[in-house]
Amino acid sequence: MKILFRFILGLMLILIFNSAFAERGVTVEEKIGDNGGSSLPHLQTAVNDAKEVKRVLTYTDTVTGMEFVLVKGGCYQMGDTFGDGYGNERPVHEVCLDDFYICKFKVTQGQWKAVRDNNPSYFKNCGDNCPVENVSWDDAQEFIRILNQRTGKAYRLLTEAEWEYAARSGGKREKWAGTSSESELGDYAWYSGNSGGQTHPVGQKKPNGIGIYDMSGNVWEWVQDMYSSDAYSFHSRNNPVYTGSGGGHAFRGGSWYYNPSGVRTTFRNHRTPVIIIRHHNIGFRLARTP
Repeated sequence: MKILFRFILGLMLILIFNSAFAERGVTVEEKIGDNGGSSLPHLQTAVNDAKEVKRVLTYTDTVTGMEFVLVKGGCYQMGDTFGDGYGNERPVHEVCLDDFYICKFKVTQGQWKAVRDNNPSYFKNCGDNCPVENVSWDDAQEFIRILNQRTGKAYRLLTEAEWEYAARSGGKREKWAGTSSESELGDYAWYSGNSGGQTHPVGQKKPNGIGIYDMSGNVWEWVQDMYSSDAYSFHSRNNPVYTGSGGGHAFRGGSWYYNPSGVRTTFRNHRTPVIIIRHHNIGFRLARTP
């Protein structure tokens, strides 16, 4: 609220001072720069806050209507910080990430059709606002390739480290996306206890702490990394992504089919390509580097 107030104040002051300086052909930012910011410290702060708030506002992709939000980077302890997970969630290790944009929702059937002109989903009757599923990692990459051609942007899948950081509301110690209380899980996720054995429209549950929906449950999400049970032992500290050998690509988040343990933010899963590459509980979500 404080930043928002200073953002509004900053915009008002920019308009007022720009009007006043217009006759001299300078902007308020240039005027502040000429004075080294020393004579107008509060205005400088307000302008900086306004620019920062502008940067974190969501934007909407013009082709698909996907809404993206900027996730501020930082460092966190990646892995099983609660101590009740599986061996492939360890060792817990520090990871530091740069800023990245993430789609607020999983890719929907309607968005898939807008790009690919088909619908591979098993749960077609769920509707256009339900997550697309029954897509392989390669299918997701082809969707991204076509979308990037049409938009001129560089969308991609999240890395495992980015995915977990975003799911945990910016690296907090959260067991599920938005909560650590199992009694509240149904408020945030579609899982075996409330899904009725099927997918559901995106965005019906509460978002997590940074405004992202359905990162626990509904459908799994493909990520960029190859899967290995000991991938964390090979992670670099900064912006890690595992590209070594393993059992296919990883996916995260759990689905409508899984119990509370299977929709935890640190739970990892994969499919070996030679066995199965598509399933009606696996979809994906997009990201972009600023």
